[in-house]
Amino acid sequence: MLNYEQAVEWIHSRLRLGIKPGLMRMNHLLEKLGNPHQKRKTVHIGGTNGKGSTVTYLRNVLQEAGYTVGTFTSPYFERFNERISINGEPVSDEDLTLLVDKIKPIAESMEQSEWGGPSEFEVITAMSFYYFAELKPVDLVLYEVGLGGRLDSTNVITPMLSVITSIGMDHMQFLGNRMEDIAFEKAGIIKPNVPVISGVHQPEAVKVIEETALEMKSDLFQLGQDFSVKRIALLEKGERFEYISLLQHDTFELSMIGNHQINNAAIAIKAIDLLVKNQEMKIAPEHIKAGLKRASWPGRMEALSDIREIYIDGAHNPEGVAALVKTIKDRFLHKRVTVLFSALHDKELKPMITQLEEAVDSIGFTSFDFPRVASVEELYEVSSHPNKAEVHNWKDYLENKISSMQEDEVLLITGSLYFLSEVKPYLLPLIGKNRKK
Repeated sequence: MLNYEQAVEWIHSRLRLGIKPGLMRMNHLLEKLGNPHQKRKTVHIGGTNGKGSTVTYLRNVLQEAGYTVGTFTSPYFERFNERISINGEPVSDEDLTLLVDKIKPIAESMEQSEWGGPSEFEVITAMSFYYFAELKPVDLVLYEVGLGGRLDSTNVITPMLSVITSIGMDHMQFLGNRMEDIAFEKAGIIKPNVPVISGVHQPEAVKVIEETALEMKSDLFQLGQDFSVKRIALLEKGERFEYISLLQHDTFELSMIGNHQINNAAIAIKAIDLLVKNQEMKIAPEHIKAGLKRASWPGRMEALSDIREIYIDGAHNPEGVAALVKTIKDRFLHKRVTVLFSALHDKELKPMITQLEEAVDSIGFTSFDFPRVASVEELYEVSSHPNKAEVHNWKDYLENKISSMQEDEVLLITGSLYFLSEVKPYLLPLIGKNRKK
């Protein structure tokens, strides 16, 4: 028997195998586990951005209706266990250790096989299937795609419903350089006769999804065509919007910020509508309203203070930054906005930084201890903002900035989610200390 630290260390040791697209290893591993992925109802959620937020909207609505909901998401924000959760509660250390004890001998026995040993992500995915089917059975599991879709480890399921939230230029070294290529990979989660919901807006990507749905004889529900949304009001801490479909016209509120969150919520509402119609799940309108209002997701325009305007947002690709810039322009037009930015160097740095520069008064570039991270100098050189700064010690920078913030200032820390997961636990006590002054 391993202890928890040894179990997590063993999982992370699988990183040496890199990313291994394809489903043969996954199917063999699951067969040895008794095919747990076939024993639970699932919803499959892919897309470049918006997956995590859509998962949290769906989970909260389903919980309001009394269902026990498993979620499989990535990456984790503060603690590894978050990736496998039930009703928002991460898997316990004890259960995670039991899962590793179950899967480790199978994974290691595959090392010399024709398939090779499973990667870290394949191991974690298999752990989640076994957990939700055997250790802690649930009513339904929401599975977030890890990378792409067609060859992703989660794509062994036949879900009740498939969702593609958005498509953007990210992970191009794996998915291709054209929008059509990326759309093809994302559309790979569409299964025969399984309804699919799409929030994709680029015509060339929509065309690929439409063609795939037609080929699979899957009913397609497209945001902007089969259902739509309209923002009614910017709330102090959220959004109010109208949702319109053929049979429904209603108003909802969110506690999450941004027009893109309205789109994610609309996709979740449509998903609930189909689950009720096609799977006889019992979910009332009041459950939808309460669940959407309650939903929150760490690192997505997350307010860290109720007395200062301090936010963290994991905009880590050009489409994510575009959504963030729109939020800045919508909400902080008459305020002075300072951004602290860090990113991995294999991301599209120039498009992200250029967009941010349009909307902010000053921008600082920093780095943190992580593989593939971009250096301070690399980010600074890309920028042409007149008020830019190299930040070699982000902790000192944030302490000085927060202690001197004025009422008309906004501080926004953005970029890599891995960076935000370091920043948040440091910031919260710092904000509390400044509040007492």
